[in-house]
Amino acid sequence: MASYTIGDYKFDTAAFFPERLFNELTNLRVRGVAGILQSEAEARQKRPELTLDGKLTILAADHPGRMVTNVGDDPIAMGNRFEYLGRVLRVITDPTFDGLMGTPDIIEDVFLVNYLYKQRGGKSFLDNKVLLGSMNRGGLAGTVWEMDDRYTSFTPEGIAALRLDGGKVMFRIDVNDKGSGKTLDYTAQTINKMADMGLPIFVEALMMEKTADGKLRTKKEATAMIKAVSVGASLGTTTAYTWLKIAYCDNYTAVARSTTLPILMLGGEAKNDPTPMINEFVNGMAVGGSVRGALVGRNILFPGKDDPLAVALAVNGIVHQAYTVDQAIECITRNRDKNLTLFKKWVK
Repeated sequence: MASYTIGDYKFDTAAFFPERLFNELTNLRVRGVAGILQSEAEARQKRPELTLDGKLTILAADHPGRMVTNVGDDPIAMGNRFEYLGRVLRVITDPTFDGLMGTPDIIEDVFLVNYLYKQRGGKSFLDNKVLLGSMNRGGLAGTVWEMDDRYTSFTPEGIAALRLDGGKVMFRIDVNDKGSGKTLDYTAQTINKMADMGLPIFVEALMMEKTADGKLRTKKEATAMIKAVSVGASLGTTTAYTWLKIAYCDNYTAVARSTTLPILMLGGEAKNDPTPMINEFVNGMAVGGSVRGALVGRNILFPGKDDPLAVALAVNGIVHQAYTVDQAIECITRNRDKNLTLFKKWVK
């Protein structure tokens, strides 16, 4: 079995994403970007269908919007927008990775970079991508209202206006917190609105409990996950447009058999070593049936010192090409610093 090694390699965001390009974003915003954003949205070539082979890999970029900025021991790693956006672009500019889910500021920043890139002669990197708007981020981490995760981000109307391909919502059930009930209501209403507009919606379903120190813990046991799936699959007046986002756990076969709705696996907290995530995704995709891919953020964006794109391509290979663990690890090694000069060829 191949072992994951990184040696003295360390990904350099600035080597891929020129700081000059980053600084132009604020200059554009000062002058006004509403027209640019609408033009980019209308010009983007959309896929004829959400998935081309029944599977999806989506990069999640909405954690800072709910006050989650920590990676490992660094409490504000994801709060550095240059570093965060550069890593998002590192992944989404590769044509083989399916798409991106983010809050409005992230999605719009990506549209603006695409605009600047095309202005310099580059080709749009957003054509045929799946773009999803994150909708509920009001349940800020660590607040007394955290479980009352109200919808303070994208609306269904905003998603439609930008011609995005769908939206993402999240509900967490804590049987001892009234906020959970409110969030279920918000979620059901939003699912109905999205269905009325014919837009896919990705529903993240989690079971929670408070630990002795008062912190929230996600219950990743199969029994808890099956209950969360069952609730999530029943929300709204129709499930015709619903996908589920469900954490991997032991006995994932039982979780997958609790619904016919397609499931994307989530990645959880970032680790310095991507191997645990790779093992989980290989095992999860082997279950088959309703398991159709991954919607993962921190473990791709901040994989220790490794290249976010290299890790993203490994996940993409697991989902679309049934990579083994060995093949995924070899993919990471092979793709470090791939196409690193994409922007620098155009930005002088």
